[in-house]
Amino acid sequence: MSIHPQPSPAPSETVIRLEDIERRFGPVHALRGISLSLSSGRALALVGESGCGKTTCARIIARMDQPTAGKLRFRERDVTVIGAPQDERAYRRDVQMVFQDPFSSLNPVFSIDHHLSRPLILHGHAVGKAALSSAVSQLLVDVGLDPAVTKHKFPHELSGGQRQRVNIARALAVQPSVLVADEPTSMLDVSIRMGILELLERIKREKNLALLYITHDIATAAHVAEEIVVMFAGQMVEWGETRAVIGDPRHPYTQLLLSAVPDGSRPFVRGASARFVEQAETVRALSRPPSTAVEQVGANHFVRSLAAPD
Repeated sequence: MSIHPQPSPAPSETVIRLEDIERRFGPVHALRGISLSLSSGRALALVGESGCGKTTCARIIARMDQPTAGKLRFRERDVTVIGAPQDERAYRRDVQMVFQDPFSSLNPVFSIDHHLSRPLILHGHAVGKAALSSAVSQLLVDVGLDPAVTKHKFPHELSGGQRQRVNIARALAVQPSVLVADEPTSMLDVSIRMGILELLERIKREKNLALLYITHDIATAAHVAEEIVVMFAGQMVEWGETRAVIGDPRHPYTQLLLSAVPDGSRPFVRGASARFVEQAETVRALSRPPSTAVEQVGANHFVRSLAAPD
């Protein structure tokens, strides 16, 4: 039985849909047959190692890149090809991105007040000084920052976690329907990562946002996302409900990612690192050849078969 590689539709509205997306960079096949959807009030986690195609998916959704083949749909309308300027502006307002680096994402010469005021003014969400000041303050409150303390500071006066919260507030300022968070915690101290993940989960729920959460750390997906897609070498290799995929991983690459999650209850074993590297290379070799065979192993749990040996 042929199964289309796409998470089961959620009861909430589907905002973004990728259909059989491919992306080539010359001879490099970066994405192969990517099909997934983002729904309002729900989060989808894209998980995999560097170079697997996660960020390329994000860039296509954010209109920073275009697919070689396949369809990008927004509210069921085909937006694969760049349209009229007014349509592009509307799409870019609806789909906002939070980048990995909280330090270079903010202009150091402008205050936090300026960074948040500008999108509010450009998109007409606040008219007049009083309304603008109130809107900026509310954005800061929404991301857990004190407006009286934060508003007039400059980026260098904030910690990495505070800067990332400002970046999230700036994305929210244009009132988007989709938020793409590309490794939003990877450059932050471990001690403050959970706070950012909890913030993303809360604003997704409160503002009914469709959230794409991109990470190499599969352990964090359960804190944010209802569904998960594990990627390797440009292909989806396992996907479905997050609890099902993490609780019962079927693909050897998913199992490998989970085995790398730190566990304080496991004793240190001399030579374990070398054995893990050897195991990882074996799994990568098995997973690398592209495969089209997909098996459904649960109500919302799919796994791509390993390519048959030559």
